[in-house]
Amino acid sequence: MNPPEIAVGQTTLSDIIELLADQFGDNSALEYHSLGIKNNFRQFRDICDTAARGLMALGVKKGEHVAIWANNIPEWVHIQYGSARMGAVLVTVNTSYRSFELEYLMKQSDSTTLLLTGGIREADEYLKVINEVCPELKECSPGELECKKLPKLKNVIYFGKEKIPGMYNWSDVIKLGEKITEGELEARKASLHPDDVINMQYTSGTTGFPKGVMLTHTNLIGNAKSMAECMTLTPEDAMCIPVPFFHCFGCVIGTLCCLVSGTTMAPVQSFTAKAVLETVESSRCSAVLGVPTMFIAELEEMENREYNTSRLRTGVMAGSPCPIEVMKAVVDKMGADEMTIVYGQTEASPGITQTRAGDSLELRVTTVGSALPNVEVKIIHPETGKECDRGIQGELCSKGYHVMKGYYKMDEATAKTIDRGKWLHTGDLAVMDENGYCKITGRITDMIIRGGENIYPREIEEFLYTHPSIKDVQVVGVPSAKYGEEVVAYVQLKPGAKSTHSSLKEFCKNKIAFHKIPTFFLFIDDYPTTASGKIQKYKLRSQATEELQRENDSRIATA
Repeated sequence: MNPPEIAVGQTTLSDIIELLADQFGDNSALEYHSLGIKNNFRQFRDICDTAARGLMALGVKKGEHVAIWANNIPEWVHIQYGSARMGAVLVTVNTSYRSFELEYLMKQSDSTTLLLTGGIREADEYLKVINEVCPELKECSPGELECKKLPKLKNVIYFGKEKIPGMYNWSDVIKLGEKITEGELEARKASLHPDDVINMQYTSGTTGFPKGVMLTHTNLIGNAKSMAECMTLTPEDAMCIPVPFFHCFGCVIGTLCCLVSGTTMAPVQSFTAKAVLETVESSRCSAVLGVPTMFIAELEEMENREYNTSRLRTGVMAGSPCPIEVMKAVVDKMGADEMTIVYGQTEASPGITQTRAGDSLELRVTTVGSALPNVEVKIIHPETGKECDRGIQGELCSKGYHVMKGYYKMDEATAKTIDRGKWLHTGDLAVMDENGYCKITGRITDMIIRGGENIYPREIEEFLYTHPSIKDVQVVGVPSAKYGEEVVAYVQLKPGAKSTHSSLKEFCKNKIAFHKIPTFFLFIDDYPTTASGKIQKYKLRSQATEELQRENDSRIATA
């Protein structure tokens, strides 16, 4: 069974929902193993239309911003594609956000509606935060909010059965939607255009304030179609999606890659290795997504209990470099011998490069693949802007259908990121080989300069991954009065393993250049991460600077 025919640049997300209902109506669209939910594509279209009517009944116009703050619940997917059916711009909210961050995002995005659920850890966690930001909620009727901090916010909708002061329940909104006629919904769908902004995602904010990345139907559909082709997804496949929906990894590489290929979506509400493997088994998944730490946890779980992963063949590992031993285990123990690596960023919808199904294991762990179909990639000298020869390190830039429309209300930041030639500047250092395969060597800002020598953390990390006791390692720089910066390695040991600073130093001796050998090895149980699983190196740098008492060195080094 072949994937649906989709013309990129001529198609909206709404069109795809209709196409799937018509061509693959009886096929499974959305499955939640833990909730016993199984909808075919015809049912899924109808659910999305119910959501679309509900939003229209609230008065949400085409192009209006609607924010969603929830984990991977079924309603998230319904809203993602229901809002796309009626033309609202879906603003995704990081599930780890708290009052300061939520207030910033809601204000910066001009969102008029917020949909939220109870917190993942505590039932009323999110409710506490929104009531702190908008204390007026407790005194208003649903739909009549007048919030001093967020003057544009009018509707707050709660995914839950209990009645919360000032908020609609999602069931209330669905009921309101019954008064929207079929003709009104059809007219709204007919007004949509492939170049309309339909989704706004905020950069993870590992440095500075998050920026609202404006993504169009064409951005998202083209990117998802290219990545799905690299995974050779078809209507006979099912994909386990344990990564968060608020991030491009979940809602583009996850749900949208499924839709453009007619593949079954099998999400996990909140990540646990057990939940992932149970979903893979029950939905007979042939694809699975995750960051390396997720796969490491799943492999450990498989040592404790037997799971049927016999249909697994592909998927995407992204977010941070994959250690070769982890990739080997994913192939050998989980059976995903066509697992791919994707590199990109939110501003690119998000994929820029990807490995292919037939690529060797070595290519999948030493590179991030080559440019996606119909995407241009070049490596330039960060200072001169001239294109580098193959094998020479520089900044990776990309151009094509996938490049965002821009940052919302941040023209200056947009101009710094997308040049006059429409090239997106990623800020990542990379090397491209003669076959077009790219190796990411680090962020321009991650580069460590020790005594005039440029040091790239990725190179040291890859070497340290070969140590038998190391489960994971992250390398950062700390200030040094003598050298400008020195190298620190944060080491996570395998369960039961032991090692010391001196033994790891000895392991490095004569194997990597002296100036690359970490001056300090610090042991850590868990890394600070964003909610999407990205390790926050800037926090590790700050932690190491404080732990090693290098604050004064920082002032000396930069004086």
